Amino acid sequence: MNETTSQYRQEAGVGLIDIKLATIHQLFNTLDPSPFRDKDLDTGAEDYIVAAVREFPLHEPLKLVFHLPPEQASQIGGPNLTEAIQNYFEYRRQTAVRDLRFLFRRGRISLAIGLTFLSACLLVRELLLAGAGPIGRVFGEGFLIAGWVAMWRPIEIFLYDWWPLRAMGRVYAKLANMAVDIVASAGVAAAVIGERSSSDQARQSVGP
Repeated sequence: MNETTSQYRQEAGVGLIDIKLATIHQLFNTLDPSPFRDKDLDTGAEDYIVAAVREFPLHEPLKLVFHLPPEQASQIGGPNLTEAIQNYFEYRRQTAVRDLRFLFRRGRISLAIGLTFLSACLLVRELLLAGAGPIGRVFGEGFLIAGWVAMWRPIEIFLYDWWPLRAMGRVYAKLANMAVDIVASAGVAAAVIGERSSSDQARQSVGP
């Protein structure tokens, strides 16, 4: 366990991500008219949860623990909240998979265009160099540079751009199967999104 993750509570080898709310509505997007189990999460709540999960190794078991006032906790069933959260992050996982698939498709198209343009530039370069004049050599080298510049985008996609999407997809997949618990906490009176441990009182506010 590193210094960051040690700030979170542990229970039977499971890391606990504590989230304190004055009302369950703070967790969800109030403008979303969908049924409870299909509602989108509030942006601030989602950002906090995802950031907390990413601080742990991907293989480490975690649990989301929501602290609510007793009257709120009694109205929200654990299975209902679990299903709502897991449904949302499963949707986010599917979105990440689609985005990754689209990125690779765009990469293949960019690669085909880049290779075609590079081949044309190399051909033009050979024709210009055949004249052996200084101007021809200058333009020939210019076409060579332009051809390789055209390869920049597909190289960027296949070397760098796909990693973040894949990583987020794995995080969302973990969240889509994460255990969720509800704790009735009489002391919850403020709009608080999370607390890393009872000792450091590290909190982040969420709008109503």
